[in-house]
Amino acid sequence: MTNDHMAANLAVRLAEHHLRSARPDAPVVPERGPSPRARRARASLAGGLHRLARWLEPTDRPIVVTHRPR
Repeated sequence: MTNDHMAANLAVRLAEHHLRSARPDAPVVPERGPSPRARRARASLAGGLHRLARWLEPTDRPIVVTHRPR
């Protein structure tokens, strides 16, 4: 006689444990925003890339910024 029923029982228990591990009432830790240093670095890099783009492909049209950092 094999122990297949034990393996099936274990599989069901593990699946139920996995499904119940992320309950809707679990505490949620909000995601931290970027640090001020990272914001400055990102803004500096974006400015450098804009200058490079204007140098490579000069245009008389104004540059449209669709996203402003917070």
